[in-house]
Amino acid sequence: MTSYRDLLAAARAAVREVSPEEVQGRVATGAPPLLLDVREADEWSGGHLPGARHLPRGHLEARVEALVPDRGAELVLYCAAGHRSALAARTLAEMGYQRVASMAGGYGRWHDLGFPTVKPDVLEAEQKERYRRHLVIPEVGEEGQARLLAAKVLLLGAGGLGSPAALYLAAAGVGTLGIVDSDVVELSNLQRQVLHSTRTLGLPKTASAAEAIRALNPGVKVIPFQERLTSQNVQRILDGFDVVVDGGDNFPTRYLLNDACVLAGVPCVHGSVYRFEGQVTTLWPGRGPCYRCLYPEPPPADLAPSCAEAGVLGVLPGIVGLLQANEVLKLLLGQGAPLVGRLLAFDGLETRFHELKLRRDPACPVCRPGALVTLTDEAPACSGEVVAAPERAW
Repeated sequence: MTSYRDLLAAARAAVREVSPEEVQGRVATGAPPLLLDVREADEWSGGHLPGARHLPRGHLEARVEALVPDRGAELVLYCAAGHRSALAARTLAEMGYQRVASMAGGYGRWHDLGFPTVKPDVLEAEQKERYRRHLVIPEVGEEGQARLLAAKVLLLGAGGLGSPAALYLAAAGVGTLGIVDSDVVELSNLQRQVLHSTRTLGLPKTASAAEAIRALNPGVKVIPFQERLTSQNVQRILDGFDVVVDGGDNFPTRYLLNDACVLAGVPCVHGSVYRFEGQVTTLWPGRGPCYRCLYPEPPPADLAPSCAEAGVLGVLPGIVGLLQANEVLKLLLGQGAPLVGRLLAFDGLETRFHELKLRRDPACPVCRPGALVTLTDEAPACSGEVVAAPERAW
């Protein structure tokens, strides 16, 4: 019969071991391998290596392919003393991972040498239960959920797009939601603005939204801005937020928000709807085009009628708003490929998505290098709720 000692000896003979000093050297140069911590959750919570990902030994085989799809990636596994990581490294080698190593001495040796460690925020028992479905996803886990809880997202508008985005961001545990809206709840809003209800008719939308969010997730802080966005208040309102969701109701407001986001370096997730069609893109300063790259000037009013004039299918803002919320969560978690330089268009009648490539305008007056940006309130070019401009305008 084979003993644990025999298994460990065989694993160490089959896999490469690296010292903590070697790993620290790589970390210090800014080019570390992918570090996988195979300890249990309570050990991880006590501290881990900077930049490490948590993948407990008991879940290794089931989850590693989702976390590390590239079998040619350079991996260094570690545990408390280097035993479990050696066994885990051998398992990964058997699964076809080609560049796997185990850190000798594990976290204990790393800590004794005085190398940097990170102690993650520990979720409370109620939070672990509420976000349980997030915690089992390797791309989220406790570290990612703690990041969401610490995040601050600003929503421009508590209408058709802001409603679903706010509800799902709150449900996901985004810790602070700012909501900018100067309107009150009207009966015609309820066909699509699911934050509100018949009971809140006549209330400010910010108050109605805060009530709905608190009922869904009392742990989310809501900061209401019962005012219209202007050049005088936009920088004050935007200050401190990590991401902005653009559900603005007119082109001048979209331009103003875009310009302020470029100045602040804050990504803005833009959405728009028109009858049965919707569009989503992520405007990330310095990484892709801004809104003025796409629209140097507002389109003529007859090409972009308001929702009051053209109408919108009630579920369409829900679809687009949820796509915006998905973009926000990806940005906050640092996962996936955001819609930077890409426009995702949805046709509700045909149930089809298609994608358009977007390019930065090298002569853009706002986001080109060295541009001097002045925040202004432009003359209105259109009115009504968010409208998707015809595809030819892009």
